[in-house]
Amino acid sequence: MTRLFLIRHGPTHAKSMVGWSDLPADLSDSAALARLSDYLPAGALVVSSDLSRAVETADAIQRDRQRLPHVQALREIHFGAWELRTWAEVDAEDPERIRAYWEAPGDVTPPGGESWHQVCARVNAAVDRLIAAHQGRDLIVVGHFGQILTQIQRAEMLTAEEAFAHRIDNLSVSEIALGPEGWQAGAINHLP
Repeated sequence: MTRLFLIRHGPTHAKSMVGWSDLPADLSDSAALARLSDYLPAGALVVSSDLSRAVETADAIQRDRQRLPHVQALREIHFGAWELRTWAEVDAEDPERIRAYWEAPGDVTPPGGESWHQVCARVNAAVDRLIAAHQGRDLIVVGHFGQILTQIQRAEMLTAEEAFAHRIDNLSVSEIALGPEGWQAGAINHLP
């Protein structure tokens, strides 16, 4: 069985859609980072998206755990022209598209961005490669809201709308596993 501990990066404090922009994480809550690191299995491998907010968070919780190279395919949703814009700003220009994107996730894309189905395909393939390369190992995957939801959707066999109902806080851990019986979900959005 391969267990995945999906960690959302530290907060950026941005009040807009942050996808592929490389904003730093606020890692000033050292007590929360210590609790998170203490909660995670000591022998797990650590991997993160290549965006600095995920890399810095992984650095902060790594301790003596082995680090794998950053994986670009574990990035957040690519928001294209909506990047770093607020819902209200985009809603004023393109209300039908932004509502369809968030309320019925699937094939709708932001201009120059990616659809929910594209995000799922990208992240699922990256996670599958990690599992195949490290079968039976615990993996700490430090990433992003959307990236974590793709795996919760897969493990719990949810619709996209059901997956989006999950709250994923910064510095939370969501646990899923792949074993002989298939995917299993454990604690979701746990704050140690």
